[in-house]
Formats: sequence, C-alpha cells, structure tokens
Amino acid sequence: MSPRKQTIIITGGNSGLGYECAKKVAEFDKNNHVVIACRNAVKAKKAVDSLILETNNPNITSLELDLSSLESIRGFVREFSQKKYPPLYALVCNAGVQFIDKTHFTKDGFEATFGVNHLGHFLLANMLFEQIMHSGRIVLVSSGTHDPLKKTGMPAPVFVDPKILAYPDQTSSNEAISLIGRRRYTTSKLCNLYFTYELASRINQQTETNITVNAFDPGMMPGTGLAQSYNPLMKFVWKYVLPALTLFIPNVNTVRQSGKALAALVTDSKHNRTTGKYFEGTKEIQSSELSYNNENRKQLWKASVELSKLNKTETILEVGL
Repeated sequence: MSPRKQTIIITGGNSGLGYECAKKVAEFDKNNHVVIACRNAVKAKKAVDSLILETNNPNITSLELDLSSLESIRGFVREFSQKKYPPLYALVCNAGVQFIDKTHFTKDGFEATFGVNHLGHFLLANMLFEQIMHSGRIVLVSSGTHDPLKKTGMPAPVFVDPKILAYPDQTSSNEAISLIGRRRYTTSKLCNLYFTYELASRINQQTETNITVNAFDPGMMPGTGLAQSYNPLMKFVWKYVLPALTLFIPNVNTVRQSGKALAALVTDSKHNRTTGKYFEGTKEIQSSELSYNNENRKQLWKASVELSKLNKTETILEVGL
C-alpha cells in the first residue's frame, strides 16, 4: 500500500470494463481515490455505492462527464480542479460507443463514434495533463479490431482526413449502415493508437515528466453494453452465445479478466517507465503496421486540436505540430 493518497479517473467506470477496472484499482490500495466519470449521474451513484461495498474502499466518488459534449468535458475539468481530491495519478480513457443502427452525432455535430471514442478523450487528456503527477499514467482503451490483419469479424479501419471522420458524407455510400457503423468503431480504435503514440512522443520531447501513455486491447468481451444499437438477434448472440467462447478462443475474455489486466496498467510498478506501448491484456505486443504511420498520427493531432478548439491556456503541451 502506498503511503500517499492519489486519484485515478476512469471514464465509463460505471459499468463493464471500466467498473471492473475501478474495482481492482480501489482494492489494490485503499489510498487510491477512484473517480467514476460518467454522463448518467444516477447510474454513476449506483456504481459508486456498489464499488464501495465490494472493495471496502470509501474513497470512490463520481463526477458527471459527457464525452459527446466539449462543454461538458471542459466543465468536468473545471469541477475536478476545484474539488479537493488527492493528486491525480492516472487517467483511464475507457468509455466507448458503437452505433450500427444509424449515424449518431455529438452535441457539437461530430459523428458520435469518432467524437466520443477519440475526440472527447483527446480533449480530456490534454486538459487534465497539467494536473497529473510527474510519475503518473494515461491509459487508452483501444481494440484489436484496429488491425486489418486480425480476423476479428469486424471491417478494417479506414483512416481518412479527420475532418471527414468528424463530418462524414452520408449521401454517397451504398453500404449497409451496420457495416459503416462497425468500420467507424474500428477506425476510432485506430485513432486511439495514433493519439497514444503521438501523446507519448510529445510528453517525452516537451516535458520533464515521467508521465506514461499506453494503449490497451481488452479483447472481445461478449455481454458488455457495446452492442446497445444491435438488432434483437445480434444482441441475444452477444449476450448469451458468445460468452461461452471465452473458454475456447484466444483474446475472448470475460469483463472481469480484462478489467484486471487494465487495472494492472495503472497499478503495477513494472510499468513505471513503460510508455508508447500497446498491450493485449497483460502482454505487450506490436499494434498494426497501419498504427505506426507518423503522418496519420500528426494529421490526427492537428485536426483534433482544431475540432476540439483546444487552446494554449488549456494544455501545457504544444498545440501545434
């Protein structure tokens, strides 16, 4: 147990992978103060009460955060800054969405998969950076589906100009929305890796801190809420049929297994100096060849600064290229 108190923020920590990660982090050290960042205050309160009961750690609270709203993200950072939490040690960017029924949009007019999974976390991490302890950690939840060579059953990501990802042309495609929606998801997970690698590089070049940034693939986790926009048959398969595969197929995990692995990237001292890496569960592996494209990485950073209207007063990292 560490002698000093520290705070860990987990987005989407009210259910699924985020909840299991929060539980492990809270159990690991009773000095860990876990903040569940969640858009639904009622669900967050329920999760907090349940986590305190399960972990016997009273230092668990929630703050409202809607990653589909730039205003909400800025409000969250302001509120977090004003409260008397212990120093911020880690930010776990876990929340994510996938829509296959229609195109959804954020409050700022961005396509929601890109807006929530990448852009919201981009703004949040940049704005919180100054408050993170010099030995702190940032972990982004990506996915093996970002890799076109992996047989995941998901369409390969297609990275184009980020402005097009944010404002997609919806008139020219004959493809089914279910395919488009799933591709948007895999592309957003590729963006998570571009952001991980670019952020790690900028921290290394522009700061004197030892803040680490790593990406995490939880594997396929049947039964989670990611299938919320699936049709009834697909929802049934996701919830009841696929969980049986966790016993037979590699990198198909229970939420509990993946939550434990994600928490280890926050708590395990062996990762004190590990940065700019990609983990499949607890194993460090290479991400796809596509994910190491530096030009895409820098293009995404530049566009994300513009789209989120991130300015020099909001981050200590350089906003330009």
